[in-house]
Amino acid sequence: MGYRFSRWNAQFLRVKGPRLRYADAQTHGSPGRDDGQTPCCPWKRRGGVAVTHGCPNVLLVATGMWVPNTPDFPGSEHVEGYESVSVDPADFVGQTVLILGRGNAAFETADNIVGVTNFIHMLSRSRLRLAWATHYVGDVRAVNNAMLDTYQLKSLDGLLEGDLANIAIVQDRKGKLHLRLRFHFDRNNASQDVLNSNDQRLLSVEEADNFSVRQPYDRVIRCLGWNFDFSIFNNLTKPKRGRGRTNKYPLVKATYESESLPGMFIIGTAGHSIDYRKSAGGFIHGFRYTARAVHHLLEHRYHGTTWPATTLPIIHLTNTIIKRINEASGLYQMFSVLADIVLLQKNATEFEYLEEYPIGALPHLQENTGRNAANGLFVINLEYGSNFSRPEADVFHPSRSVGEPRHAWLSNFLHPVIYFYKRLPTETEMMQRPKLWPLPRPHYIHHVVEDFLTDWTAAKAHILPLRRFLENCLGTDLRSFFAESCFKFALTNPHVPPFCHHGYLNMQGLLDVEIF
Repeated sequence: MGYRFSRWNAQFLRVKGPRLRYADAQTHGSPGRDDGQTPCCPWKRRGGVAVTHGCPNVLLVATGMWVPNTPDFPGSEHVEGYESVSVDPADFVGQTVLILGRGNAAFETADNIVGVTNFIHMLSRSRLRLAWATHYVGDVRAVNNAMLDTYQLKSLDGLLEGDLANIAIVQDRKGKLHLRLRFHFDRNNASQDVLNSNDQRLLSVEEADNFSVRQPYDRVIRCLGWNFDFSIFNNLTKPKRGRGRTNKYPLVKATYESESLPGMFIIGTAGHSIDYRKSAGGFIHGFRYTARAVHHLLEHRYHGTTWPATTLPIIHLTNTIIKRINEASGLYQMFSVLADIVLLQKNATEFEYLEEYPIGALPHLQENTGRNAANGLFVINLEYGSNFSRPEADVFHPSRSVGEPRHAWLSNFLHPVIYFYKRLPTETEMMQRPKLWPLPRPHYIHHVVEDFLTDWTAAKAHILPLRRFLENCLGTDLRSFFAESCFKFALTNPHVPPFCHHGYLNMQGLLDVEIF
């Protein structure tokens, strides 16, 4: 896949010609103002960054995450990196291996050599997170977790928890690697030359004689993930880091624009700080949709092009939503990050339908899209149950799913949730939203009951409850009628349903045809 993607990039560059520059290194520079009036120098960049030709007002940073996470502790020079270690199992025959890390890279490495090694230990500061429990595709996938069997079924392999800042690795005279606690290592090192001591002294008297990792290792492999390369920028153009556990990413807004540098957009896997450990923005099946969203945002900001939308009569609202929740791949992959927006027109006779808008930027929808949200809006999102995605969750318990529409709000698996707002939420409301909620409290909310087949087309379980919810929000009748019923409505009521108004009364119903 990587080869085909590289070929596509090369072909795209040839078509666009001088308007783009890709994968060329230049000197450090400073950003220009958003108004384009301040002269600027080119930005320094390395492979994987494409920007507009000359002095750009916009910089798209797509360098990915490629700097290995390399912690510094005594003996870390003896550690091999995931990026360079051999992938040939023959190089590990009969060896005892310690793997630092507990993500997919660590388990992938273990799975590759588990059949030929003496045994494998895996050390990480945090507990194991399985993707099927957290519903985060970056956690350990079932295809890589064969070592869990060899650990729990007593085949000598094992998993341990410990902070890497508290360990030390000592190499003895035979080249074997010993894992020791940093506290004991520092104490011994202060009183003697540990590296020159005999093998017996490598296990200090303060440590228990049943210390879990008392056996030496032939190799220690680091599989601790990757960081964003901030060194490609100078101090003036360097974006701020994310906060907390997203510190390895640049800090970006919900629109993927740098918090500290207007005009710099972090796209691709490097923009994953928005949905880290939540959705699929760090992976190509997710960030292909977020990159498209950034394209629409830039089109409006710099070219005045409104966000693409479809305008339809209100009678088509139910069917339009049903079609999207059953077919939209962007909503499905980037759940709770990208959402569809329905903007009601005056008197709710028509609506505009916007696809895959960044949900975190909802308070700024009008300025980001050029669309009017003054008459109310619906937000169509896909969500898991609020307590269903945790490392310790039992996702296989017997009552894990519901099937009755009246229990739809208890749905655990990914299902559509429709929010109705009479006005756009404010930035303050967005920041103060309830814990684990992707959006502020709406005026009305509707859960479409989860479906085993992910097929929300059942007339009674899915469509009817949704239509009645929309009718309650709009105060109108969204049903379809035959011409005879519309005729009776016109004779007996001062107001007819929208279907009759747009069809029968405008002579747009079915015409009589003569059958031969």
